Amino acid sequence: MKMDKMGLSFPNHQTSLQYEEQKSVPLSFAQERLWILDRLEPDSSSYNTPAAFLLSGVCSIPALTESINEMVRRHEVLRASFVEIDGETVQQISSPLDIELNLVELAEKDTDADMRRQAVEDARRPFDLTHGPLIRATLFRMDAEKHLLVVVLHHIVTDGWSMGVFFRELAILYNAFSKGNPSPLSDLPIQYADFAIWQRQHLVGDVLQRQLDYWRIQLADLATLELPTNRPRPPIQSYRGSRQSFQLAPVLIEALHSLTHF
Repeated sequence: MKMDKMGLSFPNHQTSLQYEEQKSVPLSFAQERLWILDRLEPDSSSYNTPAAFLLSGVCSIPALTESINEMVRRHEVLRASFVEIDGETVQQISSPLDIELNLVELAEKDTDADMRRQAVEDARRPFDLTHGPLIRATLFRMDAEKHLLVVVLHHIVTDGWSMGVFFRELAILYNAFSKGNPSPLSDLPIQYADFAIWQRQHLVGDVLQRQLDYWRIQLADLATLELPTNRPRPPIQSYRGSRQSFQLAPVLIEALHSLTHF
């Protein structure tokens, strides 16, 4: 099976002793920011992180399902949900669970455009952060040797770098499981929750105060940027953007390469 990434317009391990003894796990500052944005605009898909891959050749659905579930077992943050307890938002890591690979059988009359439209619709379905897992996977089947795999995660449990890690490991696992072999990946020595705890313990007292003081000074006299637009700014962002494609001259591209390698 060959896997080619497609673009969509719009990222048995035991928990570490550091937080295994705690009843709840704090959010990292980045996660807290996304939680607040979700509270301000619930049922939004603005922070969904989708990725789509066109699968060419015979696809073993059992091996693919097993691979996705191994990723969920392997990375605890993919089993996280976010709740408020006594006025404080925490993340709760559930025990390993099974993720269902949704299989969508496309009709013979359906075109690639129909498949892409359904994939975009799936990518835009919002998550409920209070109920995990914040990942879903859908396999659209055009025929026996043509599938589209769409994996969608919420940004609170992934980012651009992590999506690259996710699919590299998923490909390794699929290659092993489709041949009847065990996972060749060793368990992770550290999880994202360990980082969240470290960050919260590190950024306190004078360390945190210096950071806050610096940015208060930098932003003290910052004026609101009012850009001229052809429509009034809405009270709530719609995130309905667009694309502008253009070509650069080869000499300009070479100059940019020289600049970035300076």
